Amino acid sequence: MATPLLHAHRLGRAYGPDSSAEALAGALAAGVDGLETDVCLTSDGKLVLLHDPLLSLGTTIHGWAHEHTSSEIAGASLRDRRGEPTAEQPLLLDQLLSATPSDLPLQVEVKAHADRELARRTAAAICELCSRRPDRHRIEVISFHSVACATAAAYGCRSRLVLFADYAPEALAAWAVSHGVAGVAVEHFLLTPELVSVFRLAGLSINTGTVNDAELLLRVRDLASPDAVCTDRPAELRAEALRLEEASSAPTILGAEPAPVAPIASAAG
Repeated sequence: MATPLLHAHRLGRAYGPDSSAEALAGALAAGVDGLETDVCLTSDGKLVLLHDPLLSLGTTIHGWAHEHTSSEIAGASLRDRRGEPTAEQPLLLDQLLSATPSDLPLQVEVKAHADRELARRTAAAICELCSRRPDRHRIEVISFHSVACATAAAYGCRSRLVLFADYAPEALAAWAVSHGVAGVAVEHFLLTPELVSVFRLAGLSINTGTVNDAELLLRVRDLASPDAVCTDRPAELRAEALRLEEASSAPTILGAEPAPVAPIASAAG
C-alpha cells in the first residue's frame, strides 16, 4: 500500500523554529509533498506565520498578534522548541508564497484564540490575498473554527475542517458538504475505518497529523488510508517507514537473526 502524502508540519519544525525560513529550507531540501503552517491576522491586516496568537509563546515580544502591526511582529525573534530566542524572525504569508514552488500544496491554518469574528476575518484575508495569485489552486484554508472554513468556501477557496471529536460523524460530514468544505482533518488517534467510511461516502478528503513515528504512520495508513499526513520530519519519516516495510516483508531464514532497524523518533503531538 502506498504511503500517504507527507506535509511538513509548521513548515518542518524538525529543521528549525516553527514556520521559520530555516524550517522551510530544511523541508524543501529534504523533499516534501506539501507544507502546513499557521497564520494570525495582524492589526494592519497582514498574515503572519505563527502557531500561537499569544506572541510570548513563540516570539520575544508580548501581547496578541491581532493587537500588533506586521512590522512589529516581523522585528521579533522566533523561539526554538526549548523556548530560547533564535536568529529567525516571523515570516508573512506572502513571503512564504513567493519562496515556494507554485505547484507545492500549502495548508494554511487559521489561528484566532476563542474569537469567531477574528477567525472569520483571518480566513477572508487569506482568500483575498490568494485570489489575486495564479497559484491560488494550491492553497487550502484549514481551521478548528467552522466559521473560518465556511468563509473560505464562500470565497471559492478550498477549505478543510479540523475535527477534534469522533462523535456524530454523519452530522459533521453533512455540515461540511452543505457549506462547500472539501475535506476534514482528524487527529490520528481518532481515525478509525468506521469514521473514514462516513467521510469518504460524503465525498470528503481526509488528512491527519501530527505523525513523526514510522510504525504509527504505517498503522494509520493501514487502518484509514488518509490522503495526507502532517509531520515535522517528512523525508526522514518516509525513509523510516520504507525500512520498516522492507524489514517486515523480508523472507525469514531459519535460525537467522533479524536485521536491525534504525531507531525511530518518538511521535510529537
